[in-house]
Amino acid sequence: MRPGQILVADHQGVYVIKMVGDVRLTLCISFDQFIDAMFSQADFSGVLFDLTEAEAIDSTTLGLMAKIALQGREQRDVIPVVYSSNPSINRLLETMGFDEILKIVNDLEPPVSADTPLPDKAIEESRVKDKVLEAHKILMSLNENNRETFRNLVNMLEKT
Repeated sequence: MRPGQILVADHQGVYVIKMVGDVRLTLCISFDQFIDAMFSQADFSGVLFDLTEAEAIDSTTLGLMAKIALQGREQRDVIPVVYSSNPSINRLLETMGFDEILKIVNDLEPPVSADTPLPDKAIEESRVKDKVLEAHKILMSLNENNRETFRNLVNMLEKT
């Protein structure tokens, strides 16, 4: 599997977030900082997740995607679009309840390009733990299945 990358671009307030390879929690602090910066922009008007080159996405990253969807709907009445042609990624998104908070599509016209990688920062373990905990609590809020799936992990993280 290719190492994970998150590439970002924006055009007149519409943000493209392209995930490539095996996207893991090592990118969570940079991704979360990007999310905060994105929502602080006055012209923010939409988000497109391009997952066509994603091979795997961990639950922390999924939690941050859910954060974008929930915050986008709450703050700007925006429903992000996920562009994914990978059946296993699509199944993962549907199983986690993302089809309730995002629009998932298999094709787009014209092709989308994102080319600015988020930095892979060396981060403090406590900050990572906080972001992992936040992301999983967001996932748990999506549905009962997620609540059961991540209950033990969240309890363990809260105790440490």
